[in-house]
Amino acid sequence: MNLEELKKRREQNFLAHKQKKKAYYQKSKIKKQVYDYQAEFENGDFLIKIKEIAHKQKEYVDKRKESIVQKIEKYKEDKKEYYEQNKEKRLRYDKEYREKKKEELKAYRQEYYQRIKKIKQTK
Repeated sequence: MNLEELKKRREQNFLAHKQKKKAYYQKSKIKKQVYDYQAEFENGDFLIKIKEIAHKQKEYVDKRKESIVQKIEKYKEDKKEYYEQNKEKRLRYDKEYREKKKEELKAYRQEYYQRIKKIKQTK
């Protein structure tokens, strides 16, 4: 690439960026429609609309209930299978973990009792 091509490409990119920026700010300037809830409350349609929304939500949940239950069952089966396959590994890890914690607790207790002993000696 020569210098002229680079300058043209830079100018094109800059103009494209300017257009995107302008579109973004123009979009934010568009006033949003103000919704009059008071008219909805006064009109009898409000309760009907709320009932329709609740009915649609219930239908959606009922429609997906079977798939949700199947996913939960599959998860439980996979978890059970995983624990059965890795039972020995888990038990070994648990044993190592308990021993490590026991050693840490022993070291902490020794340090704690030594601090208490020093405090008593200084008094």
